[in-house]
Amino acid sequence: LTGVLDDCLCDIESIDDFNTFKIFPKIQKLQERDYFRYYKVNLKRPCPFWADDGHCSIKDCHVEPCPESKIPVGIKAGSSNKYSKAANNSKELEDCEQANKLGAVNSTLSNQSKEAFIDWARYDDSQDHFCELDDERSPDAQYVDLLLNPERYTGYKGPSAWRVWNSIYEENCFKPRSVYRPLNPLAPSRGESFYTWLEGLCLEKRVFYKLISGLHASINLHLCANYLLEETWGKPRWGANVKEFTRRFDPAETKGEGPRRLKNLYFLYLIELRALSKVAPYFERAVVDLYTGNGHEDAQSKALLLDIFRDTKSFHMHFDEKSMFAGDKKGAKSLKEEFRLHFKNISRIMDCVGCDKCRLWGKLQTQGLGTALKILFSEKEIQSLPENSPSKGFQLTRQEIVALVNAFGR
Repeated sequence: LTGVLDDCLCDIESIDDFNTFKIFPKIQKLQERDYFRYYKVNLKRPCPFWADDGHCSIKDCHVEPCPESKIPVGIKAGSSNKYSKAANNSKELEDCEQANKLGAVNSTLSNQSKEAFIDWARYDDSQDHFCELDDERSPDAQYVDLLLNPERYTGYKGPSAWRVWNSIYEENCFKPRSVYRPLNPLAPSRGESFYTWLEGLCLEKRVFYKLISGLHASINLHLCANYLLEETWGKPRWGANVKEFTRRFDPAETKGEGPRRLKNLYFLYLIELRALSKVAPYFERAVVDLYTGNGHEDAQSKALLLDIFRDTKSFHMHFDEKSMFAGDKKGAKSLKEEFRLHFKNISRIMDCVGCDKCRLWGKLQTQGLGTALKILFSEKEIQSLPENSPSKGFQLTRQEIVALVNAFGR
């Protein structure tokens, strides 16, 4: 993949160089730190759009709640030790032992971590938040250690997975009425090239489509790179599946569309990179800690994050979001709102993913991108933040911060 990306003055080689030598090693280190490795997620929310019959055919894709001795099923933010009263019977113990294979989310946490979370939640509660995420206070929400649950191919595919992507593309990508072919790039096309209709859309609608396509490419790449190659004697072997990668991205196999999908991944990278450089002033204030209760580690995490911000600012070919929503004020405002609602809808569709591990990473990456967009559209508020007090105008919750960094890391 080479050359210039559409809709920005940037070439792929520059992004590769910048990412490989400057950003990626630091982001990887940051993702391993306590503040960023634990993500709170509700994997039990029902699919709001159709009866959820699409559970992964592999028995281990679904997670049985483990007995309370092993994990707090839901730590209600701000309240001390409230755990759900899971019955501690032997069947549940067996299921729990079974549950750390393939698509299952490994939800074991140390007692030390559990106590820390209660402390973090109290700290988070004392900061006045800008937006309340519907998941965090649910008794079903649980902390997941992202390092123990890498994103990879678990065997979840077929009609259920297809339906999720289909509804994301068809219902949420501003399709012009004149286009009859499906937007899902994996759908069989008749005639018209996939990208010809895209050229006729305004910049904002093109950007929205490319972000979703980039997210799709990103997720598909992770699945190809960490694929269940075989399972012998109950021991799974994971690795790169070049054949699967070729099927999804090779120009010959995709009627020339594969490279465009990969370019959209670079575009997504640029958008999230831009958001990181824009949000730096929020974190540069002394009043913002990456609080875990361990002062030494917190200071190191913040220093590393600020170092990454310095790198993002040194990159000279950012995407210029000022060109978006720049038309007449009324039209721009309604388009921005439409953008926001489409995006919110996509995050709800992630609750229809049948495999828990896929759902976890789908939700995290969607929230990360949503946070990036929120930052890009809040530049004035970020610039006018008070130095020494929590702000009313612009706030990020710990969830949003963790999602932003991990989504960019992906």
